[in-house]
Amino acid sequence: MPTNGQPDLRRAGAERQIPALSELPRPLYARAESLGIGSWTPPHRHDWGQFSYAISGVLGVHTAEGSFFAPPQWGVWIAPGLEHQVVTSMQAEMRSLYVREEDAAWAAPGCQVLEVTPLARELIKTFCLLPVDYPLGDSHEARLVQVLLDQLARLPQVGFSLPLPRHVRLLGLCNELIESPGMRINLQDWAERLGMSEKTLMRLFQRETGLSFRGWRQRARLLSSLGALENGESVTNTALSCGYDSTSAFIAAFKGLFGYTPGELFRQ
Repeated sequence: MPTNGQPDLRRAGAERQIPALSELPRPLYARAESLGIGSWTPPHRHDWGQFSYAISGVLGVHTAEGSFFAPPQWGVWIAPGLEHQVVTSMQAEMRSLYVREEDAAWAAPGCQVLEVTPLARELIKTFCLLPVDYPLGDSHEARLVQVLLDQLARLPQVGFSLPLPRHVRLLGLCNELIESPGMRINLQDWAERLGMSEKTLMRLFQRETGLSFRGWRQRARLLSSLGALENGESVTNTALSCGYDSTSAFIAAFKGLFGYTPGELFRQ
């Protein structure tokens, strides 16, 4: 009998196969994967919710609204029916929970990055050992599933997302900065390229992304640093490649977003 936690090994850079499920066999279904460097899925959607949790490595989930990143021990909630693409830039261990839409009434629409508590982590680990067709009713397995669903509903949200503007030319500039986070460009440079005043650009950027230009650029740089740090790059080299002039400024900004210094985050 197959188990929920059977690893799915992929070669580096391979396209990940999406499970051919027309519906979920139970309220909760798990998938365990060992992902190679550069693995990815094409854009897709499904009728159930998905919680993808990174045991190791950094997961990236991309949607039309923006990108969402899960460092180790965090996860991304993806609402039912939302088109998304999942990528990893380095090797990663991932556990995905698929949740029937009727059992995910607690979940917010869209995507969210959630912190995985120690209790939720152990429940996920235990659930992945159960058979796909675990007993329903008043069984031990069904009660464990209900507790796990209750815990998922209580996971705290964190701000590891990068919202994208819908304004076409502004989106093009944002994509440039995502591709080259160390790019030396300021608000005045962007305003000149878009043919508008700095004040107008500030209002447009806030309306389109919910963040100031400075706040968005800092978040883009910090999120881009996760892959290099996870891959063993030094903090100093990572800081410089992301556009920071000093290691101390990078560490302070990193801790402000993630709540940990780079060393503390990747030791967890």
